[in-house]
Order: sequence, then structure tokens, then C-alpha cells
Amino acid sequence: MAKPPGSRTPSLFGRGSWREVRRVGDILRTETVGGVLLLSAALVALVWANSPWSEPYRSFSDLKIGPAALHLELSLAQWATQGLLAIFFFVAGLELKREFVAGDLSEPRQAVLPVAAAVGGMTLPALIYTAVNLRAEEGALVGWAIPTATDIAFALAVLGMINTHLPAAMRTFLLTLAVVDDLLAILIIAVFYTSSLHVEPLLLALAPLALFGLLVQRRVRRWWLLLPLAVATWAWVHASGVHATVAGVALAFTVPVRPGVREASPGLAEHLEHRFRPLSAGIAVPVFAFFAAGVSLAGPGGIGATLTDPVTLGVVVGLVAGKAAGVAAATWLVQRFTRARLAEGLQWWDVLGLALLAGIGFTVSLLIGELAFNTDGERNDRAKIGILLGSLLSALLATAVLRVRNRHYRRLCALEERECDNERP
Repeated sequence: MAKPPGSRTPSLFGRGSWREVRRVGDILRTETVGGVLLLSAALVALVWANSPWSEPYRSFSDLKIGPAALHLELSLAQWATQGLLAIFFFVAGLELKREFVAGDLSEPRQAVLPVAAAVGGMTLPALIYTAVNLRAEEGALVGWAIPTATDIAFALAVLGMINTHLPAAMRTFLLTLAVVDDLLAILIIAVFYTSSLHVEPLLLALAPLALFGLLVQRRVRRWWLLLPLAVATWAWVHASGVHATVAGVALAFTVPVRPGVREASPGLAEHLEHRFRPLSAGIAVPVFAFFAAGVSLAGPGGIGATLTDPVTLGVVVGLVAGKAAGVAAATWLVQRFTRARLAEGLQWWDVLGLALLAGIGFTVSLLIGELAFNTDGERNDRAKIGILLGSLLSALLATAVLRVRNRHYRRLCALEERECDNERP
């Protein structure tokens, strides 16, 4: 029986629209460079924190600046976490809105796979961490969300270093999965890691937020009007007890995606994303990594005690095994219970490689770790070691699988080129 006109079987990891492929290519270039900077900043911090000169690093991180009268006398590390990461989440918010309003995820059939994969890739690591820490000392379970996040900058940097012949659709899938992952992480931070809520500052934040939204809806692009309103929104959200990075997402969600009647493409969301993505990937996230990754590897009881601690084990196993199994299982379930199938030429080894790559958790994982164990420095350090080790293992395993697949696709490309040469007169 013939299929109705316009109907087709959805393909997992199929090609996105040309507009999406081109946009993803631009993001890949920025995020790959950002991933290298992120890795460099983390390595510098790690080496410095474990050197004989570790004390100056601690003093530098704890140096407080800012107006005390406005409750903004924060350490440099806190400014990086509360302030610079708000830029990162502003860009993530713009990306989220663009994807679900005008991107390939605006089509439910295209959105079901990355959404399901992201949910699976967050649920299973959380369950694994909880299972490992069920009998741990009191207070360990609060870190259940640490291994649930994927660091897209690191993941794309790994793909870039492979010099890949992998299909572009696989990279598009990884990016869209990370977008949904970011949305879920934002919800987790807002709901589960808001320790105290002060309603009055939160209500006061609505005024500059609403004015910011009104201006951007009118397509106002003057930074000297928008920036003070954004800063005021951020400051009031910070004062309310909600993590200040949520302000970045709230501001982003007010920005219109589609161009106005008198506005040439691209729209304001794409314009702001283009402007702020280099600042986020090149400065904000690496600086945060510099202050967050500086952890002593020895710790109390030595490296053996650190590696066998339930918090460390829960994070490592959650990132390496939980992420891979969660993403792969969710993908299998989608194709098992829907009409969707893997795109022609792709195999489940490709899915496994991407699922392992999703286990590279860094930026958001470190942030959640600091929120979960903000009064427990020892557990926070062990969570950081778990994040670093789990991310490294995931990157190595993903590289091993994807290099094999890369050679496979390179051979296919070479074969196709020879066939084309033979067909020429």
C-alpha cells in the first residue's frame, strides 16, 4: 500500500535541514575552540592546585570584590559561578528557544529522539549515583544530579580532534541532545538546588526582566539599554536565593526568534547568540573552569580513599556507564516502539560512540556539585575528582569507538570517490 503524500518514516540521526546543518557547523567551530580553552584552563588550575604554590591559587580564588551594600561582595570564584555562567546560560537559553521555535526540534517527530535520549541520559546516571550512595554517610545523596549533565564544548572538542568523517547528522544529534540536557539541568538547578527563597527580590526582578522583554520584542538592539536591565535582573535573582544563572535563561526566553516584519534575517535571538557565544565559550566558561577545577587530588586519606569514596564512585560510574547506557537505551526504545529507524548506513556502534561522548560532564556538573556540597568542601572536592575522572574515561572510550567508525566512513568516502571517477567519461 502506497504511503500518503508527504509521509515518511522518521530516521534516527537523519539529515537536518540545510539551515540547521549550516548553523550547527558554525556552532561546532566556536564550541570546539571553546572546548580547547576549557580544557587548558582546567589543566592549569589542576596543576597549580597540586603544586607547591597551591596556597596563592586558593587565596586568589577566595579574593572578595564587589559592593557589600548590595550583597554583591563575592569571591572571584563566586563571580565566575554566579556571574560568568549566567552568560553561558543566556546563550543556552537562546539556543533552546531557537531550537524549539524555529529549529528542527519544532517538529515533534524530529524532537522525540534527542528529548528521549536526554531524559534517559539524565535519569540512569542519577539512579546509579543514588544506588551507590544509599548507604553512604548522611548528606551524600544530595549530589544525585552531578553526573546527569553533558558538557557540549568538551564533547564537540573531542569530535573535532578526531578529524572526523562521521556524518554531520551525528554531530547535529549530539548538539540537540545537549540543548535538551541543558534545559533539564536548568530545571534541576532551579527546583532542587534553591536552598532559600526570598520572594521580594524575586518579584523585584520581574520589573527589569519585563522591560528587557518589551525592548527586545520591539527589536531594540542598543546594548546600553539592554545591558543595565539584564544586570539588574541578574542582581535581584541572585538576592532572591535562586541561582543567578537562572536569570540568564529567563532573559533569553524573552528574546524573539523569528525576524520582525521590517527586520532582515537573522532574527534578534540569532543576532544575540552570534554576539555572545564567543564570549561564553572563549571567556566565561574557561574562567569558571579555572576556578572550579582546582582541586587537590590527594585529599584526606590519600588518593586511594578519594577514588573509593561513594561520592567519587557514584559520579564516575554515573557519567561513564549511566550516560552511555541511558542515551543508548532511550534511542533503542524510540526505534523499538515508534516507526523511526536509524538513517541508512548508520549502525548502533555510532549510537554507542555518541552515548559515550555524552558522558563528558564538566561545566554544569561542576556547578551542580558546588550547589549540592556548598558547605561540605571535602565532598565537593571528591565530586570534582569524580567529574574529571569520569569525563576523561568517557572521552577516551568515545574516542576509541568513534575513531574506528571514522576509519569506516573514511573508507566509504574513498570508495565513493573511486566509483565517481570510474563513471566519468
